[in-house]
Amino acid sequence: MGFNIVLVEPEIPMNTGNIGRLSLASGSVLHLVKPFGFELNDSRLKRAGLDYWKHISLKIHENIDEFLLANKDKNMVYLSSSGKKNYCSIEYKDNMFLVFGKESVGLSKTIITNSQDKIYKIPIYSSHIRSLNLANAVSIVVYEGLRNINLI
Repeated sequence: MGFNIVLVEPEIPMNTGNIGRLSLASGSVLHLVKPFGFELNDSRLKRAGLDYWKHISLKIHENIDEFLLANKDKNMVYLSSSGKKNYCSIEYKDNMFLVFGKESVGLSKTIITNSQDKIYKIPIYSSHIRSLNLANAVSIVVYEGLRNINLI
């Protein structure tokens, strides 16, 4: 039950802590792809994840190439503000990989170029902002996915 939530080079420990808590609540596995913008023992990461951190199913990957090689045959979608397709149109499947980029710049141009048919976005209806907070974006997509596969 749940998904594989993948954070590529996360930079903000509070976002990662909140997403860790979300992964546990949703029955998902959290994958963190290095390099990080913080240490895993950062008190802000632990505070945001509360005392749930020890229960989170967590996998650490040394870099994006290692992650992609280890999971090359997995069902993956990528979330980016540059996507053309709406996240509601994802064909959600149990255990699929939902891949999110780092807070400052999102996913690399290489990933976006090589995965055009698997790039989705959350629509933003204001020209005054560029993107949503990463933890909020992950929450939106994960719970839409759970609703789609009838787990909620």
